[in-house]
Amino acid sequence: MESKKPILEMVGISKSFPGVKALQDVHIKAYGGKVLALLGENGAGKSTLMKIVSGVYKKDEGKIIVDGDEIEIHGIKHAESLGITIIHQELSVLPNLTVAQNIFLGNEKFSKGTRKINKVWMKERSKYFLDQIGCNINPNTLVKDINLGDMQMIEIAKALTKNSSVIIMDEPTTALTDVETQKLFQVIRKLKEKGIAIIYISHRMDEIFQICDSITVLRDGKYIGSVETKDVTKDDLITMMVGRKLEEQFPYKEVEKENVLLKVENLSMKDKVKNVSFEIRSGEILGVSGLMGAGRTELAKTIFGDYKKDSGEIYVDGEKVNINSPKDAIKYGICYLSEDRKQEGLILNMSVAQNITLPNLISYENKMKRIDKKSEKKEVEEYIKRLSIKTPNQEQLVKNLSGGNQQKVILAKWLMRSPKVLIVDEPTKGIDVGAKKEIYEVLNKLKSMGKAVIMISSDMAEILGVSDRVMVMHEGKVTGELKREEATQESIMKYAIGV
Repeated sequence: MESKKPILEMVGISKSFPGVKALQDVHIKAYGGKVLALLGENGAGKSTLMKIVSGVYKKDEGKIIVDGDEIEIHGIKHAESLGITIIHQELSVLPNLTVAQNIFLGNEKFSKGTRKINKVWMKERSKYFLDQIGCNINPNTLVKDINLGDMQMIEIAKALTKNSSVIIMDEPTTALTDVETQKLFQVIRKLKEKGIAIIYISHRMDEIFQICDSITVLRDGKYIGSVETKDVTKDDLITMMVGRKLEEQFPYKEVEKENVLLKVENLSMKDKVKNVSFEIRSGEILGVSGLMGAGRTELAKTIFGDYKKDSGEIYVDGEKVNINSPKDAIKYGICYLSEDRKQEGLILNMSVAQNITLPNLISYENKMKRIDKKSEKKEVEEYIKRLSIKTPNQEQLVKNLSGGNQQKVILAKWLMRSPKVLIVDEPTKGIDVGAKKEIYEVLNKLKSMGKAVIMISSDMAEILGVSDRVMVMHEGKVTGELKREEATQESIMKYAIGV
């Protein structure tokens, strides 16, 4: 059921923070029964705009029009009362409560004349709203016992209990499997039939073309344009997002391969890594491909000393090394960029400078055993410039940076160590196309410096576009190795499924 007039309209929205103009004269229109994609590089202003409409931030200028009426939004509860709900990338479910308790969290139903929660009513209503989206989870199930896809369904059911007419989904498929993603799309189609407007934020272009009716693009906090999905190509959108044509989305640089920097022989770790052997030379990017559960991350963490190996040998520069901890790995010149940057790569409440220099503090000690702040600050500034990290200053809390810039902070941290081998696990996960290319350029620069890079990625195009060689894993084993010229999507998938 499509609406002729927009349910939600934002006109000329501007917002500033100290030292940053986050939004300037931004416009969007969301129609009932349609999905609007909101696109832009990390730092383009998407999250700020959605926080304004959902009541987290107050706008500085502009109009918000809901169902034809201009509205001033005075907080999250007020936005929800107007029918506007946001489902954040980090889901807000509580694992030790039931599905029903989560759906009605903060909106509990009490038995008449008492302060006792009416669990029977909440269970029945939860089942009703779950049925509305074709989800058959038992409302009495503890959330910790269900998968991420079903947790998304809980958030959507919660939005329906609030009679939402606009539902904002921020990177909803980041942690979902392909099957869970398709299930989510089925639910989105049901929401469209009910006349609900969906605002869909994602970096995954294929999803945009699969589920979205129209697209609005932001760049550097400004409105670039709105288009019908059927009228544009992927290249058109990339050009709108980055302000230039990306003639080569995956820049590849041929570098002469020299001595073997890392050699792994018969490495095993429990039932996750099984008798793995490989080597990598200086000036080389080794792509590691495979399906979920193939053991790629477990292999990386075993080499890095985060997991204890059961058997096997590791050689760095021809010398056998004994790695029992990440500290040992770093000492031998092996660094690891985790796929979970927020949990394992950064300390979010510390500054950009503190995160970059944390593994390197000893190099700034003066004769008094104190940190030489002047030299620390100078070197941090060099890395901020070298990696084009967008931050107002180096004292900015790293949690306030976009995903792409957070990833660059982690890269800066490890580059400061001058590693021989850098392992990057899903290095462009949740990062926009412009920042992705910048990450690839950094990896190419490391090749040129004679470093070795092991790149674990679930993005097939990335594996094919950036790697010198591809190693494929299945159920903890290496099932195939392909030269760059041999690697195709079909050949990699054959090895990935263990054929």
